Amino acid sequence: MIDAAIGHIATELNQYIRRSFSLNEDMVVVSNLLEQDGTVSVHVNNKLALFLVNIEKDTTPQQQTQFSRPGAERHVESVQPLHLNLYLMIAGNFSGSNYSEGLKFVSAAVSFFQRQPVMDRSSTPALDSRIERLALDVENMSMQDLSSMWGMLSGKYLPSVLYKVRMVTFDAGDIERQSSLLKQPVFVVGN
Repeated sequence: MIDAAIGHIATELNQYIRRSFSLNEDMVVVSNLLEQDGTVSVHVNNKLALFLVNIEKDTTPQQQTQFSRPGAERHVESVQPLHLNLYLMIAGNFSGSNYSEGLKFVSAAVSFFQRQPVMDRSSTPALDSRIERLALDVENMSMQDLSSMWGMLSGKYLPSVLYKVRMVTFDAGDIERQSSLLKQPVFVVGN
């Protein structure tokens, strides 16, 4: 489901950029900046790279869900779904004379997510049916944190913006316990 969420975000952003700049090619690629051997990924040259930098569990208290339908004969308990937050980096990998193009596309990405900070099936009908909604917020980073992150990612800073994507939900739908709602008859013994 993480791949579906990130893929959906990239598709929506690509559509916006293609319309805004009358382009025939996608400018956003879901990719690492570097290959496993440390070389720069060729397909991210002169593109916006969209990549995952962290996954965190949402800290909302988790508890069991209990439900039963009116008139039902069973009471069902299941474990709450797991809510995750994804941290996505959008980086403009444009060098030399194309550097200002990279800034233009990073600005376009910020503009798009400012206009559409929430993606659900009513605003983006192609959203995977397993995902209820995605809410994107810019995540502020201190210069020290930014330096540490880019040191870990590639060693060189690229114009970028970090987004926290809230509420990617994993729900196995497993039923933990069932019990009967039928009450045992009570017999009253008369005098």
